[in-house]
Amino acid sequence: MRAYDPVKRAVDVVVGGVALVLSLPLQVVVAVLVRLKLGSPVLFRQPRPGKDERVFELVKFRTMLETDSTRGLVTDEQRMTPFGSFLRSTSLDELPTLWNVVRGDMSLVGPRPLLVRYLDRYTAEQRRRHDVRPGVTGLAQVSGRNALTWDAKFAKDVEYVDHRSLRLDASIIARTVAQVLRRDGISADGDVTMPEFLGSQRG
Repeated sequence: MRAYDPVKRAVDVVVGGVALVLSLPLQVVVAVLVRLKLGSPVLFRQPRPGKDERVFELVKFRTMLETDSTRGLVTDEQRMTPFGSFLRSTSLDELPTLWNVVRGDMSLVGPRPLLVRYLDRYTAEQRRRHDVRPGVTGLAQVSGRNALTWDAKFAKDVEYVDHRSLRLDASIIARTVAQVLRRDGISADGDVTMPEFLGSQRG
């Protein structure tokens, strides 16, 4: 374990806890709007692999309509609404994730937690992204977010694992704020978010 990791956890608890409390009024407003515009449930909950691939329940605000084939709501593109897109582009959907940070499931900064089914698709090098807690934001997000290819994202994740520090975390948080204000890299070309990761090309 790096000497920085206990400091990083302390920062997560203090900063994440303060941010969670201060954001509660805004979260109440967003929750009401989600209920009015998208219905129930208000929160999106999904198992995600965290540090050492231990699975936890990620909590966010819901940004898509429920799947309903009778209404033509099947794909992410069909289920996404302008309101949901706004929540994602402003990262307001991530506010409940601060609870995951305080609990210790996640960190403020680290590789983004992806789907459990991706675990068997990583290369040995890519799996190293799980050597640290996943983050609300990360080096891959401020280096292009969903506009990056999967391989490029994972390379940035591993780079973060190898070089994590207080200075790097502060830089990533500052760059995240600037990126959210610009609303850059929300989706990949041709997709509402990011196409499914099917595994990297090998040899």
